[in-house]
Amino acid sequence: MSRSVAFLSLSAARARRTAPVAAAVVLLVCVPLGRYAAPHPPERTVAAPWTPPGGRHPLGTDVLGRDVLSRVLAGGTQLLTLSLLAAAVAVVCGTALGLAAGWSGGRVARGVRALGDLLLAVPALVLALVLATALPGATAVVVAAVLAGAPLTARVVGTQCAYLRDSGHVHAAVERGESTPAVLVHEVLPNLRRLVAADAGLRLVTALQIAAALAVLGLGPQPPEPDWALMLSENLPGAALNPWALLAPAVPLAGCAWAFAATAGTVAHTPREAV
Repeated sequence: MSRSVAFLSLSAARARRTAPVAAAVVLLVCVPLGRYAAPHPPERTVAAPWTPPGGRHPLGTDVLGRDVLSRVLAGGTQLLTLSLLAAAVAVVCGTALGLAAGWSGGRVARGVRALGDLLLAVPALVLALVLATALPGATAVVVAAVLAGAPLTARVVGTQCAYLRDSGHVHAAVERGESTPAVLVHEVLPNLRRLVAADAGLRLVTALQIAAALAVLGLGPQPPEPDWALMLSENLPGAALNPWALLAPAVPLAGCAWAFAATAGTVAHTPREAV
């Protein structure tokens, strides 16, 4: 009996760990393919504006009479692609800064920390709005995500790198005459892979929030481009006539944020031997 209870508990724990990861993988695979499953061209007017759900339009139509389901299926590709790019650049820059600070210590570490404190003093959304006045929307998202996320990545990577610098296997590599880049790539980075992977999920959520906020404010994709965040802005006036025009894009947008954040938490708290 006790073995059965233990097995069920272990299975439940594994299910809780794998559910967010599976959801994130499904989203990353299915969102780019959504446009090909759309029953109507997402930019085409197919019925009267704010038509309620029914018949050929399961989620009704939007402010211009376009099929809501088709626009939801096609609306996540650009948003997700931009967020992935921004998060990747932020993680790469932050990891490089963290390795430099953690390995060198001293003035380098203090300089990286001071730069991070300066950038983190400005809210990410305010930073994005300022950048969007001078840069294209997509570029502003990437730059804002890097400036807001790289300092946090640098802090966690730098702290762990400083700890690993004094470990036995790193000292052995240095004694063998390996160069600093070789030691960082072959001895330090492999021990940071879980930390960096978990941090990447958080950077992705931040980039997604910035991209969505700029799109809602009209500084991202422009009509008639299908975009989840832009749909929120477009369909807010008709929420009482067809609430699905507003709810339909909000659900996958929130689902992406949850899946990526939960995956980051899962990776961070998974025992090393299970990774």
